[in-house]
Amino acid sequence: MYIILAILAFGVLIFVHELGHFALAKINGVRVEEFSIGMGPKIFSKQGKETKYSIGLFPIGGYVSMMGEEQAVDDERSFSAKSPLRRITIIVAGVCMNYILAICIFTGYINHFGYTNTFANSIKSDSPAYEAGLQEGDTFVKVNGMKVFTYDDISAGVLLSYGNPIDVVVDRNGEKKDFTITPNISEETGRYAIGVEFTRVNDQGLGKSFTQSFKQTASLVSQTFKGLGMIFTGQANLKTDVGGPITIVKMSAATAKAGIWPLLYFTAFLSVNLAVFNLLPFPALDGGWTVILLIELITRRKVPNKIVEGLNYVGFMILIGLMILVTLKDIIFPVSF
Repeated sequence: MYIILAILAFGVLIFVHELGHFALAKINGVRVEEFSIGMGPKIFSKQGKETKYSIGLFPIGGYVSMMGEEQAVDDERSFSAKSPLRRITIIVAGVCMNYILAICIFTGYINHFGYTNTFANSIKSDSPAYEAGLQEGDTFVKVNGMKVFTYDDISAGVLLSYGNPIDVVVDRNGEKKDFTITPNISEETGRYAIGVEFTRVNDQGLGKSFTQSFKQTASLVSQTFKGLGMIFTGQANLKTDVGGPITIVKMSAATAKAGIWPLLYFTAFLSVNLAVFNLLPFPALDGGWTVILLIELITRRKVPNKIVEGLNYVGFMILIGLMILVTLKDIIFPVSF
């Protein structure tokens, strides 16, 4: 049951993403030939007036097939006939929909559970923060060079320090102050901490929840880029810190067991990660398409189809290869949580 809920949650992410492409294609007058959720053999297919709607067996992706997407077609309704700017709006619409989904979920979640602020409500005596000189009322601005949007940014910065000194910037009465703090293991939690307590806000209202949801989304974007940076620089442990489709389904099922709100939060988390990943300037991803179209927009010259097709083919094969590798990794070295 929980596995089914997990798969459905992942399917929602794909549907919302592809719906963004589909909607903007229609708005820009592009003929959509197929709207598909899932990959592999079709388990459902229905031909509409001009678009085929399909569901694939494996819920690991989806696509919107547009006339003139792969090769130039001499038709005013083809993707290739539209201006670079119009094509960019179609390409980035999927990512925008993922961000919108995350913001909507976070708004409901924060309105229901509240959020933790980012200023020091109290500081324990003899704690790392106390010894460094932090005071009550200090608002955290940066942790190790990363902008603080929410309490999660502070928590992640402390936990990922593994006991090494961290650079902290706080706002004290309108003045920025720099500190270096060395986290230690908390006797209460058994995790790295600096001895600062923050206040939980529970009377935020819908308007404040909506505002805070943007900060939560920005926080996840920042943390996702930091995580990618750690992977590419070798700072992350690929065995324990990186997971693929199997890990995602297992984690989704675990959150589903905890209740609908944890599952929704995890869905929003995945939605942001999917958006960030898709915007990477890599061939076959939305970000790669956007770079090509920006080149056309700036140079006013169309990038040859052979080059685009070649880049997308190579990029797609690399992505498939990575998908296979992380799936095998999930089986051989499963992530524990």
